[in-house]
Amino acid sequence: MADLRTRWLGLDLPHPLIAGSSPLADTVDGARRLEEAGAAAIVVRSLFEEQIEGIRPFDGAAMEPEEFVMGPAEYVDHIARLKQAVRIPVIGSLNGTATGPWLDQARRIQAAGADALELNIYALTTDPWDPPQVIERRTVGIVRAVRAQLKIPLSVKLSPFYTSLPYISQEIEEAGADGVVLFNRFYQPDVDIEKGTVTRATRLSDSSELLPRLHELAILFGRFKGSMAVSGGVHTAEDALKAVACGAQAVQLVSVLLRDGLPRLGRMREEMSAWLDRRRVPTLELYRGSLSLLRCPDPKAWERINYLRAVGTRASVLSGGSR
Repeated sequence: MADLRTRWLGLDLPHPLIAGSSPLADTVDGARRLEEAGAAAIVVRSLFEEQIEGIRPFDGAAMEPEEFVMGPAEYVDHIARLKQAVRIPVIGSLNGTATGPWLDQARRIQAAGADALELNIYALTTDPWDPPQVIERRTVGIVRAVRAQLKIPLSVKLSPFYTSLPYISQEIEEAGADGVVLFNRFYQPDVDIEKGTVTRATRLSDSSELLPRLHELAILFGRFKGSMAVSGGVHTAEDALKAVACGAQAVQLVSVLLRDGLPRLGRMREEMSAWLDRRRVPTLELYRGSLSLLRCPDPKAWERINYLRAVGTRASVLSGGSR
């Protein structure tokens, strides 16, 4: 069978399929089941800035501590227990928006034995006087502050809403990030016009969410020196192979495991290997980046011509079908 081994954040993995941040690893038994199902690594779901520095009022109410899965001390203990229970890498996760004392938690997660840390920066500005340069400097500042505390690998999970993702990726790499994860999901509330209320729901992804991630992977491959992972929209072996072809070294799975169950992970691995075998590609690494823009002489022009062909020619089909 084709060799699916990959190297992500300096970690040697048997294949690129990682259990992303989710409730599946909230317990030791859950983590063991992920390992038994064949996950190459586990990302523990995030500990939030608001939990560490104190609950701040927002949206007309204050969050109660019991609403969170676990507190800062419990989180560190949980990482330590997982490291004793499983043999695969365990990646901690911090989620926040600005530099502050909460970042000291990175050092405690490292001391608990985490193999790497994922820094999830999820912040959407609502202030019209908050310019893009300040937002980007804030992001880079968070990365630099965390890097100063760590010896373990550091990845940064970004949103897609930067003016220039290649630029901010380069900036966070220079600030000490070992890799990027594309992207955190855009969780936003809906409104109920009958009740006049805001409704919040977490919906599972589908394969359509993968497309903007493929686009940016293909742009970054060969230009970003660190590791790249994709998160969001991977539901099939074909999805995972697309991500690798565009440059990903690792693929984070969440929604597909919650929806279809953990055995889906093993089947995806077998299907990926079989697909490469049929095409006589001996290793996944040989396939990685094969559909990136690295060898494109003018990526900007290529992007423009594809846009024109999609919407500005006789071949364009507004219904979303094909000729």
